Amino acid sequence: MIVLNVTYKCRPGMREEFLEAILREGIDEASRAEAGNLKYDYYLPFDDNGDLLLVEKWRDADALKAHAETPHYAKLRELKPAFVTETAVERFDR
Repeated sequence: MIVLNVTYKCRPGMREEFLEAILREGIDEASRAEAGNLKYDYYLPFDDNGDLLLVEKWRDADALKAHAETPHYAKLRELKPAFVTETAVERFDR
């Protein structure tokens, strides 16, 4: 299993708009529906209004690789520049 903690550092005042765009585009639902996806959830950290946290769990490296090749992943990459200044990824292989 692979767990990713993805922290998006959003532009000032843009965190909620970024999350709304993700939900509107169905990126979250499409990711959850992928074979090999075990978890795909966004969180709003209580103590920092500029960060958006995504926690992902994937069955294996093949499932994660397939995710990176989907149209909804491409849409997320397309959306990010308008909302995000930095992305930090922590990966845990179990």
